[in-house]
Amino acid sequence: MATTGLPRSTQVDVARVTESLEMITPLWSVWILMTLSAQPLRYAEIKPRLPWLNDGTLHPKLRRLADAGLVERTEVSQGHVTYGLTARGTDLMPVLTVIAAWGETYLEKPVVKNKDTGKLEPLATVAPAQNIEDALALIGPRHATPILWVLKDRGASSAKALSAAAMPGYRLSNVYPQVDRLVGDGLVRKNGRAYELTATGHALAPVYRALSAWAAGRPLDDADTHPLWGAAPVPVVTQAASGPWLTTQPRVSAPATAVTPAAHPAALAIQPAASSATAWKGGDLFSHQIPARPIALPQTQGPRR
Repeated sequence: MATTGLPRSTQVDVARVTESLEMITPLWSVWILMTLSAQPLRYAEIKPRLPWLNDGTLHPKLRRLADAGLVERTEVSQGHVTYGLTARGTDLMPVLTVIAAWGETYLEKPVVKNKDTGKLEPLATVAPAQNIEDALALIGPRHATPILWVLKDRGASSAKALSAAAMPGYRLSNVYPQVDRLVGDGLVRKNGRAYELTATGHALAPVYRALSAWAAGRPLDDADTHPLWGAAPVPVVTQAASGPWLTTQPRVSAPATAVTPAAHPAALAIQPAASSATAWKGGDLFSHQIPARPIALPQTQGPRR
């Protein structure tokens, strides 16, 4: 359990959220969970949906998610094994919806090269799965959430105060690269010698509220008020229309062949979700190619991918 200088009740809360993030932030975890969200699948049925994951990668990730209690392996009969979400994994789906909505609102749209003009143009839409993973890349690192919670709780804080509250037991020098990364990602700004949340950082309220509820085993609903992050309505994320599974691999360098935004996987038609309890579809999982790490915008804007 993560230790902070926050009050005991808040410390327990942030520790649960941090541990929950550790379960879902490893690369491809969200894709696997969303792949299994509709129904249990055999390994041979999962593999075509995630074709870039070889057996040496997919097997360990399924095992890790099973160890985390999010995926269960069921032996239906000899030689017939299925993988599906546990009740805990199913309860996570509305939380992923909230994270996807935050990413859709606050992350800069990626760009692709137009094959006709050769110019880079922003995509109109980004698949929810990619929004989730990009958002988790900002708040998933080990000390990111404790720092953000301390700044939300205490307001503008010096590096020394932030280190004592969010990273007790560490040298003061250890806090600087952690908080500077959050500054670069647009969630924190430096005001003189103090650090404080940006508007984008404050807007993480529904994300942390949803993660807190899930980590504590509570149902996610609009009536739930978080003692630190307040009462934020559960947003309804738009999602891609159902269709064939796509095979574009995210998080790799841009392809040499130019594509039009309309032809790009992230430019799928987007329809409003019926409710926040999302039934993820095949087309929701895959999106654009992006750098391995989000690129920071100037402090007046939100984070980029």
